[in-house]
Amino acid sequence: MTREARSLDQQFADAMGDLLGPDFPEDIALAVSGGGDSMAMLTLAHNWTHRWGVRLWVVTVDHGLRPESAAEAEMVAEECRTLGHPHATLRWDWDGQGNVMDAARRARLGLIEQWRGGINHVLMAHTRDDIAETLLMRLARGSGVEGLSAMQARRRVLPATTPGVITGDSPPQPATRRAGFEVIRPCLSMGREALRHYLRTLKGRWVDDPSNEDPRYDRARLRQQIAALGLDPQGLAETARRMDRARGALQARAAQVWGEIGREDRAGSVATGDLLLDRTGFEAIERDTQLRLLAGALQYIATADYRPRAEPLEALLERLLGGGGGTLHGCEARAERDVIRVFREFRAVAQVTQSVGEAGLWDGRWHVLGDASHGKTIRALGENGWQQLKQRPDGAPPYHAARSLPSIWDGDRLLACDALGFGPGTTTRLWPMGKELFSVEAFLLSH
Repeated sequence: MTREARSLDQQFADAMGDLLGPDFPEDIALAVSGGGDSMAMLTLAHNWTHRWGVRLWVVTVDHGLRPESAAEAEMVAEECRTLGHPHATLRWDWDGQGNVMDAARRARLGLIEQWRGGINHVLMAHTRDDIAETLLMRLARGSGVEGLSAMQARRRVLPATTPGVITGDSPPQPATRRAGFEVIRPCLSMGREALRHYLRTLKGRWVDDPSNEDPRYDRARLRQQIAALGLDPQGLAETARRMDRARGALQARAAQVWGEIGREDRAGSVATGDLLLDRTGFEAIERDTQLRLLAGALQYIATADYRPRAEPLEALLERLLGGGGGTLHGCEARAERDVIRVFREFRAVAQVTQSVGEAGLWDGRWHVLGDASHGKTIRALGENGWQQLKQRPDGAPPYHAARSLPSIWDGDRLLACDALGFGPGTTTRLWPMGKELFSVEAFLLSH
């Protein structure tokens, strides 16, 4: 093996040690598309897991957007059979709605969430070149520090499960599991060409996706411009990492201010799921921290993967500072007498209904602990539920926020709404972002 190949193996081992060591999980997943980056990472992961005794599960998402995609997924499966690793192909069919690249990204994460069983870590082959391209794409869109920061080497995602056809091997499904998984990117210090050189040295196979050269796509155009202008991907990636350090400092400031002026709303001992910010304290802090706190609150309550866009966020902040409010990101924010309240928008949950005995979280945040008898459902309180309440406890949220609270129903009859003191009690429990012991401060420090 050449010096370059040995060097990448050592870089990969060092990155895995930093990201997941010293006690590695027994099982880990790897997403492989068949392109040069991911096929090189398959070889790197094969060598590493063989050395450390970790079981590797490989998954390929076939987006069905090109006629060659099925054959490319089979090529990955053949390589996995040769290396001795289980492999699955997840097939997705686009419904033609929205931006195809964004829809494909969301589907990829959602299909992996459906397939992964009890595996909590999924390796993805993003490189230094991807950091550089993402920086330029976001710079063109007018992004601030948040958008210009380098992609994270370790990031937890909470995708909605996406239906699709699974062919091949699937990890065992545990009785219970945490919501979401961690995306692990151990190749961010490596260049795309270095990974292809690694594959060529080892006589490996890969396919080139023609969409990577298709000027209809933003990323393909940027790749061409980077090459034409002689820009250095390593220098651009270093800029993104410096922006990431700045983001970390701003996150720490936001978490500090949250501890001083923010709190999670409770009605007695029961969490309502709303976040409250002292108005006087909020108005006194610098604008960047105001925006960061507001964005974090919206993202936290909506259990969203991404922050709201800058322009509508700034507009909502202006309305709040003027004593008003508005909706954004599936949430609503209002300036009340002493606090700014951020809560789930009723329209976002008005049609979200599930059986009490049905597995999973309601609206991505609430465990249901009620009687699982036939016919019992959980849905938002709404106006009908509000009218059925005989009395409300001190400190209960106002009507505009209470409408989106989870409640237990038997047909049209309200049985329980804990946050408003109605029913037998302890029928729903908030589990923020689907994570145990996950504080708002921790969220602000990681988003």
